[in-house]
Amino acid sequence: MNTSQTKSNAISKPEAAASAEISKVGISAIGITAGIIGCWAIACLFSATISSGPAGLISNLIQAITG
Repeated sequence: MNTSQTKSNAISKPEAAASAEISKVGISAIGITAGIIGCWAIACLFSATISSGPAGLISNLIQAITG
């Protein structure tokens, strides 16, 4: 009985470690992607503010929402 427990622990620990590493990589990839999208959004807002001015940006936003 003790032998099967030892084998079970030996198999599950590497699988758990691999699963944890895969989760870390996935979370890191999602975080990096979110950061890139956030930077792109800020760049777009600055570009829109520069091209049409703050008042024009707000005006165009209201027009976009109301149709």
